[in-house]
Amino acid sequence: MNALYVPEPQASGWLATDIVRLLGCRYPIIQTAMGWVADARLTAATCNAGGFGFLAAATIPADKIEAEIARLKSLTDKPFGVNFHMFQPNAAQVIDLCIEHKARAVSYGRGPDKATVKRLKDAGVLCIPTVGAVKHAVKAVQLGADAVTVQGGEGGGHTGSVPTNILLPQVLDAVSVPVLAAGGYYNGRGLASALAAGAAGVAMGTRFLMTRESPVPADTLARYLKVDNVNAIAVSHAVDGLPQRMIANAYLDKLEHSAGWRRLAIALGSAWQWKRQTGMSAGQMLAVLGKSLREDRTKLAETLMAANAPVLIQRAMVDGHPDEGVLPSGQAAAAIAELLSCEQLISSLVAEAEACLAAVYHRQPIQQGAVA
Repeated sequence: MNALYVPEPQASGWLATDIVRLLGCRYPIIQTAMGWVADARLTAATCNAGGFGFLAAATIPADKIEAEIARLKSLTDKPFGVNFHMFQPNAAQVIDLCIEHKARAVSYGRGPDKATVKRLKDAGVLCIPTVGAVKHAVKAVQLGADAVTVQGGEGGGHTGSVPTNILLPQVLDAVSVPVLAAGGYYNGRGLASALAAGAAGVAMGTRFLMTRESPVPADTLARYLKVDNVNAIAVSHAVDGLPQRMIANAYLDKLEHSAGWRRLAIALGSAWQWKRQTGMSAGQMLAVLGKSLREDRTKLAETLMAANAPVLIQRAMVDGHPDEGVLPSGQAAAAIAELLSCEQLISSLVAEAEACLAAVYHRQPIQQGAVA
């Protein structure tokens, strides 16, 4: 593991966890890299407020990634992270830029091989994959991960079926690196519960999506704020054949009730649009398609959608048309009633978590209304 990175000022007491010392942030509160959402402004705001943010490089065009990293560095002097996926055409470019610009950490789902992990670690870049199963956490650590983020089924986007409160202790028992808890966290009580269970901190996506620094258009944010029932934030396989948790809307309903040929038409349109945006060559796109079809010939449309789902998210999250795209969301959205700034959010999380932990330590009940 890389040498500990001691923050200044350092968190105290309950919140002075291993992840704080590793990442150099003040509090064990991580903003995840949501595609189209975790831009330089939101990531910098998180870091400036004492948390640790990841820039979502997987959805930034290759010719704009370095400029966005430079923008991030101009907005904060705090340590920051970058997210990428090995299946994106410019993964090697992102890795080079993370090393060149001294990102403190990278996060990823489908991760790099052991040699690439070692290269990043040797350059001082921490490797923190996101996993949804115990076996994946163990494998990630074997490949050299410095910490792991464990996302339970309550989380947004691609997710599993195991609740966080079951998955987290299983992973804590299986690995020896710091573990971040994700899926269902949105307030200080959740942070306190994760720390009490043994996690080194929490990672949140939906809660940071619903902040004042979020780049999500007002009409789409209004749709997130409108949701007050967790049953309206359900898992669907309609986008790419994999389970994704999203807010129900007209477009998702259309996908789920479309015939196979209609899904194929949508997939082909999305594929071509994503090819233009990423600079992916036709040969690269066909290679991905061919590999997937060799594994399962029955899922042509779903295979195409797997590489192009970001286009469907972009319609809602960038273009501001919440009924013409999909709305990835954790179940936590149903419990969030207002948009706070990152500073307000992190301050309230810290205050409530410390009050909860102190009350447990001293065996005193928490007074209602005692925490803002």
